Amino acid sequence: MLGYSIAIRRLQCLVRFLVGQNKNRLHSTMTTVPGIEADALNVLRSITPTLDLTRHKGQAGKIAVIGGCREYTGAPYFSAISALKIGADLSHVFCTKDAAPVIKSYSPELIVHPILEESYSVRDEDKRSISAKVLAEVNKWMERFDCLVVGPGLGRDPFLLDCVSDIMKHARHSNVPMVIDGDGLFLVTNCLDLVSGYPLAVLTPNVYEYRRLVEKVLNCEVDSQDGTEQLLSLAKRVGGVTILRKGKSDLISDGESVKSVSIYGSPRRCGGQGDVLSGSVAVFLYWARQRVAELEPRSNPTMLGGIAGSILVRKAALLAFENKRRSTLTGDIIECLGMSLEDICPVNRHR
Repeated sequence: MLGYSIAIRRLQCLVRFLVGQNKNRLHSTMTTVPGIEADALNVLRSITPTLDLTRHKGQAGKIAVIGGCREYTGAPYFSAISALKIGADLSHVFCTKDAAPVIKSYSPELIVHPILEESYSVRDEDKRSISAKVLAEVNKWMERFDCLVVGPGLGRDPFLLDCVSDIMKHARHSNVPMVIDGDGLFLVTNCLDLVSGYPLAVLTPNVYEYRRLVEKVLNCEVDSQDGTEQLLSLAKRVGGVTILRKGKSDLISDGESVKSVSIYGSPRRCGGQGDVLSGSVAVFLYWARQRVAELEPRSNPTMLGGIAGSILVRKAALLAFENKRRSTLTGDIIECLGMSLEDICPVNRHR
């Protein structure tokens, strides 16, 4: 029994050592890109507003997600609830009628508008009137929003995409920032005029979506050797929009500069993390616009929002992975957003 106990203790020590080594490896898992690594921690701290008793509901942000159809109800929920978990005050979802009851059942915190329509439920002769009705309904709310997230769970129904195109045009006319992800990227890749030249647009492509953008805009293959220069060229060609290229290191460019966010991160790549990022970037973009107006007029709020959203989601993914390992799901990452933000930017409890 004594020999058995000693063996067990040795095994426990070995396990603790290996876990410690693995944690250290995870914290430095990303190799920084020389010369362009963003000071992401300080960016996040600089734009995150303080909490005090003088603020009222709505001042921390009102976010709207345009997305959600019969097949995809999780993505808009992930994006919208992430915005709330970070600190936005209100989060809306504009989705199809079929998706609305499902999304409502996920959380009572979300304001769900079942107004979008798909082709199967619309007669050809009614399409124009219904499209106008959808746009009018969204327009009633547009001036209240601080940022739109377009694309999570949107699907690719032609009539639905036409309606969303009209919404995006109106948002642009109203100077409302937009974060484009998921099927929203499919839409803008095929209709670049929706975002071209709009400095308040942020695109968040994954590796496949980025490849389609490069092929469409630059008419070439993705350059795996000099990705920063190609990203810079791509952002310039799309007219100065900000592009957050997700990957081993996240690269962010507005056509003027390129920044990298390489620290933190998780080897677990469950679906839905991009939706968490889009909701996060929307909140930080709004916060950055407020801070830039007050303190840093030369800074680009879309770049700051992309950097802050990137580092927070990467840190939350790492924390979730350390707790759940291979079984980590998107919901676990969302639950770590608040803790991760508190760790980087603690709330002043004395106010």
